[in-house]
Amino acid sequence: MIISDVTKTNYSELIKLWERSVRATHDFLDESDIEYLRPLILEQYFDAVELKCAKDSHGVILGFCGVAEGNLEMLFVDPQSRGQGVGSALCAYAIDNLAVTKVDVNEQNPQALGFYEHIGFRIVGRSDLDGQGKPFPLLHMELDYDRTRGKV
Repeated sequence: MIISDVTKTNYSELIKLWERSVRATHDFLDESDIEYLRPLILEQYFDAVELKCAKDSHGVILGFCGVAEGNLEMLFVDPQSRGQGVGSALCAYAIDNLAVTKVDVNEQNPQALGFYEHIGFRIVGRSDLDGQGKPFPLLHMELDYDRTRGKV
């Protein structure tokens, strides 16, 4: 697996991966939520973060992450690649190379919460609404581990 930069030419592939991932993991979203989010992600959010992707040896994108100001703003793994270390590799890269120390996770996504806790994040706060003002509570998490010095 190789972690590499994302360019605008990858956006159409990323948005398809995003949708497959969301449909597999975000069962609290309905079709109208996905339809609402798709153009925002494609036309605004991708450009607002530093994007990295994980590719297999054939150049196929298995997952991607987006980082802004030390926050892991997005992490999506193709459903076919879940459980194969793609998310962990992207998180490790973001922490080690992009200074990530924070992430927000949907409260209704217990698998994601468990994943981030396993990586070393802990809950430090909660919001009743998501970033678009929708009633999808967010758990605010911070890294409870400094990879260069050990436990904080």
